[in-house]
Amino acid sequence: MTVELAHDITGEGPLLVLVHGITENRHSWDPLLSDLARDHRVLRVDLRGHGESPKGPGYGVADLAADVEALVDAPPLLVGHSFGGTVVTAYAALFPARGVINVDQSLDLAPMQAGLKQQDALLRGPAFPAVMDALFDSLRGSASDEEWARLSALRRYDQDVVLGVWSVLLDTTPAELDAEITAMTSGITAPYLSLHGFDPGPGYAEWLAARIPGAVTEADPGVGHYRHLVHPEEFLARLRRFEAELPA
Repeated sequence: MTVELAHDITGEGPLLVLVHGITENRHSWDPLLSDLARDHRVLRVDLRGHGESPKGPGYGVADLAADVEALVDAPPLLVGHSFGGTVVTAYAALFPARGVINVDQSLDLAPMQAGLKQQDALLRGPAFPAVMDALFDSLRGSASDEEWARLSALRRYDQDVVLGVWSVLLDTTPAELDAEITAMTSGITAPYLSLHGFDPGPGYAEWLAARIPGAVTEADPGVGHYRHLVHPEEFLARLRRFEAELPA
């Protein structure tokens, strides 16, 4: 059952869908919107349980992707940041897409699963906000004080939503998680670009290309989790180069 998402549409041109990260909302894309809307019809969504969208009965990536698809009227170029990168990946596995840009979300989720399981009790208890603050602080990278304050003000720490999103990591075995990753990536034929502000690790590019044939991985280590906002001009130029190479 899909959830009706809060969203906005700006501009005219080929459809571009923007999906934010965990605890954030569609306004995380504000600094890029006017430029993208010059030559795109930009659809921004608040995922279920985020921003102005209602909560849902579950937070599996296939369900979240279906929520987005309910708003789409043509195969889009999908751009997802952080957790949004998993959502747009699942979308491309399930529905037609022109292309996918995943901003700083490794799909090799085993290391993240191991780290979160170590903090399971803290995440489920009253220390939850402090754990989330520490997590985001570790991801800041080169974001300016002004931009970091803006992003921090957008975040909403709904414990039930975060635990629902991370259930695939906290409540599964490594083998079950691998099956989830396989389902999320299987059958993707759209061109796929994975952009990272941290080093995704040795062999990740090959790992991803084995899961998603033709996938391209590019890293700018040290920039941090918000590469698209730290260097917006570079990101916008890379997006347009990627789009120019998509099949007609």
